[in-house]
Amino acid sequence: MPLLRIAGILLSISLLLPVGPVRAAQVRNINADQARKIIATMDDLFLLDVRTPQEYAEVRLDGARLIPINDFVARIAEVPKDRPVLVYCAVGSRSSRVADYLARSGYADVYNLTGGIWAWQLRGYPVLKGLP
Repeated sequence: MPLLRIAGILLSISLLLPVGPVRAAQVRNINADQARKIIATMDDLFLLDVRTPQEYAEVRLDGARLIPINDFVARIAEVPKDRPVLVYCAVGSRSSRVADYLARSGYADVYNLTGGIWAWQLRGYPVLKGLP
């Protein structure tokens, strides 16, 4: 009798497990032109700057929220899961790591600005300077 009970418990547990591997959401790497279109058309977009406060004070995208990469894990709750997130940094390296972390953490709609704010500026797109 105990063996049947154990078998039943194991069967119940196995039904709760996913079939096949669980995959994280895919990060979409986008260029400055694509980012500009997304920013212009997605009203609920969360724009995330992961650079240092000093870099943010020098130049930033309008509406961006600063969460430096060194503080990111402790502050991830500040990033809403129910909105698309566009992450940027200076050239795309730090933002790529944060975007991957977001995708692995269950964020479904994540974009990474390849080339970062420097690629954005090279296209002549608007930026803000100084602290908000």
